[in-house]
Amino acid sequence: MNHFPYRDGELFAEGVPLQRIAAEVGTPVYCYSSAALAANYRAFAEAFAGQRATICYAVKANSNLAVIRTLARLGAGADVLSEGELRRALRAGVAPGNIVFSGVGKSPDELALALEAGIGQINVESEPEIEALNELAAAKGVRAPVAIRVNPDVDAGTHEKITTGIKENKFGIDFDRARAVAAHAGGLPGIDIVGAAVHIGSQLTDLAPFSDAFRLLSELVGGLREDGHDIRRLDLGGGLGIRYQDETPPTPKEYAAMIARATDGLDLEIVLEPGRAITGDAGVLLTRVLYVKKGVSRTFVIVDAAMNDLMRPSLYDAHHAIIPAIEPAPDADEAVVDVVGPVCETGDFLARDRAMPVVHSQDLLAIGAAGAYGAVMASTYNSRPLVAEVLVKDGDFAVIRPRQSYDDMLGAEKMPDWLEDAQPLPSKGVA
Repeated sequence: MNHFPYRDGELFAEGVPLQRIAAEVGTPVYCYSSAALAANYRAFAEAFAGQRATICYAVKANSNLAVIRTLARLGAGADVLSEGELRRALRAGVAPGNIVFSGVGKSPDELALALEAGIGQINVESEPEIEALNELAAAKGVRAPVAIRVNPDVDAGTHEKITTGIKENKFGIDFDRARAVAAHAGGLPGIDIVGAAVHIGSQLTDLAPFSDAFRLLSELVGGLREDGHDIRRLDLGGGLGIRYQDETPPTPKEYAAMIARATDGLDLEIVLEPGRAITGDAGVLLTRVLYVKKGVSRTFVIVDAAMNDLMRPSLYDAHHAIIPAIEPAPDADEAVVDVVGPVCETGDFLARDRAMPVVHSQDLLAIGAAGAYGAVMASTYNSRPLVAEVLVKDGDFAVIRPRQSYDDMLGAEKMPDWLEDAQPLPSKGVA
């Protein structure tokens, strides 16, 4: 179901016209649909209803507290990658036992907080991390519930910057060494090996790499059990893709059926960590046209959103649909344009060589599928304040992160004592 439809020629989020949000909150602004979040989560929950599955939403995709709480109220756990994400999940009401802590570089302080909070699982990715965690857990008189994350050397077939399961990547323990590492870890007083874990990448639109990785992980479970480990959980990560342009990603039902085949007979709890597949198409970024600049060889649609607000096009050459908030007529003129922002970088673009209806200054545009890896990756580059975020429910909306003010941005910095009383140099004008 499309939760951002045109109605009587105007683009809506559920029951709220997007022009109203832009008028009241300003642009750029991220807008998320509660109904879309719920529908995407329930698609996973229903697909895995026949399996013992825990759905731990990958907080890195969109870490707004209101988004996390919306999903937690539906039963979601959380997959976190930092102390900040762990604190967000707890603040949003996620049960500690349903939190998984992943990532290759957890600091001692982060591991200590995870133990203190009593989270359900820590995915360990190296021998030094296991040693550090054991020391902390033993000192507290507890055993840390860990899953050994392995690197299966399976190419996810996705963008090189978001593939995580080949041997050249920093993630996971080499598959061939996993049993030896587990044998050592299992003898440590502060470590309780409860499972095995894998995550091979993001935005996968083919089930074959998943199937290859999960088959290897299932084989590893058999080996670990032979070695005497009580493996009761299989963490299969996330990575299921969404449609940005012309992709045809598998459905959660197809994904669940493949997992059922790959884990048949193991009698394990399954942990899933979808992120983009839940929030990606549940959000849009609203931006207003500033100018239309006709160059010698290109036409530039200059908007008030920029690469610091939405990094994906610049970082990954990612495609996001861009449509006007007022529905164009069927026979509306089109032009091939570059949609660019105000940041002083040639890489500041939201679309290149894009055929789209002719637009004019002050027109409102919606950038689609911006609910994942949008606001979370935003920065204040060029001293542009962080973008606002809005959550829609039915016919109402709320600002869930106000736009950062210039006072907020500048007030976060401090002058050293030796510059506190410094007077500005006399003005000589611009030479």
